[in-house]
Amino acid sequence: MATNAQPDPRRWKALAVLGVAYLMVVLDVSIVNVALPSIQQDLDFAPEDLQWVVSAYALTFGGFLLLGGRAGDLLGRRILFMSGLFLFALFSLICGLAVSSGMLIAARALQGLAGAILSPSVFSITLVTFPEGAERNKALGILGAIAGSGAAIGVLLGGVLTEYAGWEWIFFVNVPIGLGALALVPRFVSESKADGLARHFDSAGAVTVTGSLMLLVYGLTQTTNVGWGSLQTIGVLVGSAVLMAAFLVIEARSRSPLVPLGFFRRRTPTGANIIGLFLGTMTFGMFFLLSLYMQQVLGWSPVKTGVAYLAVALTAVVASGISQALVTRLSVKPILALGMGLMAAGLGYFTQVSPQGSFLGDLLPGFLLIGVGLGFSFVPISIAALAGIDGHESGLASGLINTSQQVGGALGLAVLATVSTTRTEHLLADGTNPAVALTDGFTLAFWVGAAIAVASVVATLIVLRGKDLDVPREAPAPAAA
Repeated sequence: MATNAQPDPRRWKALAVLGVAYLMVVLDVSIVNVALPSIQQDLDFAPEDLQWVVSAYALTFGGFLLLGGRAGDLLGRRILFMSGLFLFALFSLICGLAVSSGMLIAARALQGLAGAILSPSVFSITLVTFPEGAERNKALGILGAIAGSGAAIGVLLGGVLTEYAGWEWIFFVNVPIGLGALALVPRFVSESKADGLARHFDSAGAVTVTGSLMLLVYGLTQTTNVGWGSLQTIGVLVGSAVLMAAFLVIEARSRSPLVPLGFFRRRTPTGANIIGLFLGTMTFGMFFLLSLYMQQVLGWSPVKTGVAYLAVALTAVVASGISQALVTRLSVKPILALGMGLMAAGLGYFTQVSPQGSFLGDLLPGFLLIGVGLGFSFVPISIAALAGIDGHESGLASGLINTSQQVGGALGLAVLATVSTTRTEHLLADGTNPAVALTDGFTLAFWVGAAIAVASVVATLIVLRGKDLDVPREAPAPAAA
């Protein structure tokens, strides 16, 4: 373990290994979106089930992220990182070999679990490997740049692999990269643990909250087939509520809870997590629907879809840098409100897409609004999530905001996909042209997303307290997807 007096001479090589592994995790949502229509066709996915390719990964990743961080602190960060890396490569291989929708969804859930083991260790190893100060800030900046550029790399790589090699290769590509990084870990990465922590894992909390969310998403997505008033829907949603109540009881009684409930007495960090959940809701659902629109309605190839997405991805990277400067000058609250307002404007713009749409007229203005909105949202929301948090709780606060975004993404994807699918199926039943029916379903879902964005603006203005945000704090680790 490195110390401030004698920094690890292998630290930059260690960071290279960590960065490669982290990039795999970051890519694994954006790289999938472009491939969704091909996956749907080859594995015969029902329209209401396709969103599980994204949701299964996001739910297990978000549900077990905090547990993965604590396990690394207690058992050893390097061994958890290596375990997560091996499992991520293994489950990526199984994803690529999937021969049915059920097999792919199960493998994606396991892949998300592996990501939850791997991802927290990337940042905790970085913190103990690099001495506090300029070098650590530079190392964290590199990881932040990986997170920011990952979306752009993912959509382009996903398009190229899907079109020229097959959708399976968006998963197969992780195998040689993961195993190659795994072979280098013992040479360059030192083992470390946190001293003085109670050796207790709140695995029951992680299982119950993840199970509750999975049942909730399942219940929402199946309403298109069985209806809201069916015994199946009611039973699944009641089961979700029971598991969530069990989670709250477990957290209240646990010696080392996954999420200490007292944390939510802090108004601004709690508000930041609510807004983060909304942000995940908007972004996951939007990219899912736009991927289907570009390929199923406009007839674009995966490569063309990936290239089109570069407009929003690159704009977000540039806007993030501008956002950091503006937050320093103007404070967190106005920049976050502006970012959420731009998200609302972008989603509102997408409500006018047409079956004969074009990139310049129907998509590019919305992409630019969304790109700036994302850049102006992620930086201030990360700062707000740490407002008033003591140093020993910063890991919890960082993990929680990332968890909120992942969970919000899965829930929002379920809601928006259900709205879209229900509307489309009703129109198809009435004899509407398929392209028109699909487009109408997408636009209705974009209206719902825009409403959520407006609610986020209101929450930003009402819930966040300016006095909590006066002192600039170190931003948490970027979300992994």
